[in-house]
Amino acid sequence: MALLDALYPPMDWEANRKSWPHAEHSRFVTVHGQTWHVQTFGQGPVLLLLHGTGASTHSWRDLVMPLAQDHTVICPDLPGHAFSYWNTRKSNSLDHMAAGLAALLAHLAVQPSVIIGHSAGAAVGAQLILHHTKGSDTPLIGLNPAWLPLPGLASWLFPPAAKLLAFNPLSGVLFAKQAAKPSVVRNLMQSTGSQLDEAALSYYQRLLQTPSHVRGVLAMMAAWRLNKLSQQLPGLKGPVFMLIGGNDQTIPLSLAAKTMKLMPDTISQTFASLGHLAHEEAPAAVGQQILEWIRQTGR
Repeated sequence: MALLDALYPPMDWEANRKSWPHAEHSRFVTVHGQTWHVQTFGQGPVLLLLHGTGASTHSWRDLVMPLAQDHTVICPDLPGHAFSYWNTRKSNSLDHMAAGLAALLAHLAVQPSVIIGHSAGAAVGAQLILHHTKGSDTPLIGLNPAWLPLPGLASWLFPPAAKLLAFNPLSGVLFAKQAAKPSVVRNLMQSTGSQLDEAALSYYQRLLQTPSHVRGVLAMMAAWRLNKLSQQLPGLKGPVFMLIGGNDQTIPLSLAAKTMKLMPDTISQTFASLGHLAHEEAPAAVGQQILEWIRQTGR
């Protein structure tokens, strides 16, 4: 394992700090052997923001400041992503990520008043509420949430294919070399249904050409199981808000309707022209909806 880890050094913070979004709000916290990169903003009730698979704190860069005007906003890199180097002694599964986040929050001595998650980050948020909070009534906001297994052939092929890649010790290195080509990252981002500007693409390119980041993403995908979570979603007793990009090419829109039937207190808002990364395409509009919903829930 030590030899393998040598192929995957942590993403270099010193080399990226000067140009990383909101680096002045960053710190590193180690809890139970897992080192977390965490950004913290503002004062007030705590909002916990959880990015999706393959992303990082950078994805909140244009959304976080409006939220921080009246809140404490906490944005961690998930394990194996960007600067939160993965502790390879532990699985990168949904259960372990949520447990790790619970330990991080306890270490920081904070309790979120609302959890906001994008895509897989919304699944981690739901798991956190269901299994690692005192009650199950914490409000949850899902941005293009990945709460249900993908339908059809994808549900059969996705985890095994990721597992095969994760088992190959060179997969992360090889993919990172391909991602050094701007066209590869551009095409990958366009496949989500979102249109990102050059700055956003440059951050994803930096991430995806970093072998340790790719390794963490593959490990997360290989361990990802949503069947059990989908059965437990009715246990979310607090209010739930879904913000959906109508042009999402990653998670079928049909899953949103199915999700709403499972949870007792759920509303949704659709942005017809936006894709899977709607919060990066239109952060002002998404932020406005988030703050309005928080005000309406009294949180």
